[in-house]
Amino acid sequence: MTIDFDKMSLKEMRDMRTKLDRAINSYEDRKRREAMTAIEEAAREHGFNLAELTGTKPRKTGTVAPKYANPQDPTMTWTGRGRKPRWVQESLDGGKTLDDLAI
Repeated sequence: MTIDFDKMSLKEMRDMRTKLDRAINSYEDRKRREAMTAIEEAAREHGFNLAELTGTKPRKTGTVAPKYANPQDPTMTWTGRGRKPRWVQESLDGGKTLDDLAI
């Protein structure tokens, strides 16, 4: 397949590049999935799962129980993770401690 770029407009070449980038990404993703499937099948044939062989642990999913509640509005809670909510920071600035806000 020969493409004469001299006869193509800039827009046509950019469109072609976009399509080519998509095709490359699709190809890489497909090959990665095929490789992962082959690895998982080989592990199963030997009586293991991939996580056991690689030492990785399955990711835990779920919610974290709240540890702190707003004294003025108990429906406003915070798990203690991430950025402090405004009501927590205002309470701390007002002289309270996290122990005072604990549930």
